[in-house]
Amino acid sequence: MKILTVVGARPQFIKAAPVSKALCVAGHTEFLVHTGQHYDYGMSQVFFDELCIPQPDVNLEIGSGAHGQQTGQMLMQIEAVIQAQKPDCVLVYGDTNSTLAGALAAVKLHVPVAHVEAGLRSFNRTMPEEHNRVLTDHCADLLFCPTQTAVNLLAKEGITGGVHLVGDTMYDAVLQFVELARRQSTILEKLNLEPKRYVLATVHRPYNTDEPENLRAILAAFAELDEPVIFPVHPRTHKKIDELDFVTRRTQRAPAETGAQLAFIDPVGYLDMLVLEQNARLILTDSGGIQKEAFFFGVPCVTLRPETEWVETVETGWNVLVGADQTKIVAAATRQQWPTGSPPSIFGDGEASERIVELLKH
Repeated sequence: MKILTVVGARPQFIKAAPVSKALCVAGHTEFLVHTGQHYDYGMSQVFFDELCIPQPDVNLEIGSGAHGQQTGQMLMQIEAVIQAQKPDCVLVYGDTNSTLAGALAAVKLHVPVAHVEAGLRSFNRTMPEEHNRVLTDHCADLLFCPTQTAVNLLAKEGITGGVHLVGDTMYDAVLQFVELARRQSTILEKLNLEPKRYVLATVHRPYNTDEPENLRAILAAFAELDEPVIFPVHPRTHKKIDELDFVTRRTQRAPAETGAQLAFIDPVGYLDMLVLEQNARLILTDSGGIQKEAFFFGVPCVTLRPETEWVETVETGWNVLVGADQTKIVAAATRQQWPTGSPPSIFGDGEASERIVELLKH
């Protein structure tokens, strides 16, 4: 069996790592296409290095750009690769422009499409990701759902054929790499951090970065917290913060041992991020993947969006939605009551990747 896998962004590298491993173990051929949607070392190559993902067979080097331009260039080049490689199936992940381009290119060439992380919905039609995931699901022949909620949402849209509840490959990745992260990462020492004595923050979605007032309110809330806030800054967010000229910014500073400080750092690799997540008292984020990883580790999460695809994390009390409201962010970050113990097993048993490979084979 020959699988052509399309990836292009940081979260997809993580989701693909355990599936690539399972494909290799099962003796199947994987042709890996990197669109180049994320392209600098801290957002791309470091994940291939740390997660032992095979190096891409081809890197399209599309880079950044307007949505239509970026997706169109990907579509044209992926189509050519599919024609040359003649795979049995095209495998796509998540909800990026790379996802949609891969699915459309395959459909036009009558090659079966398999979608990992199918069935997610935010019901926010202003999000480019929402359109990408909906269109990809309606193109796909095999839909690999991480949760029962995703299966139910697909059924409401009339999609029942080829739908499989497999679990979450990001959970597979956490289970496979968390011990290695604990052994190898020195990020806590490097930043002079004590476990459960800091907050971890990430911001990258256009809802927050492209609206100056939203971004300013979020940064002001971070600075208001009376504990270190560690903020690995996405390159796109970095540019937007520079435009704001936010006065409390302290770039590349490790947090002080006492007192409030907002610490901006470069993006970190997967292993360092796992250690930062697991040892944080709280996580503030607009990332879907980091919401899940917080849940896996039993770390309270405050989501800087008015909605989430991962409704189970909110329903179980481990996540709260606050949008970009400064008062709500501070109130949620300083609340005392959070669930205790281990979160429920909503995202599978860590063997989603093996199930996906078995289903692809049949």
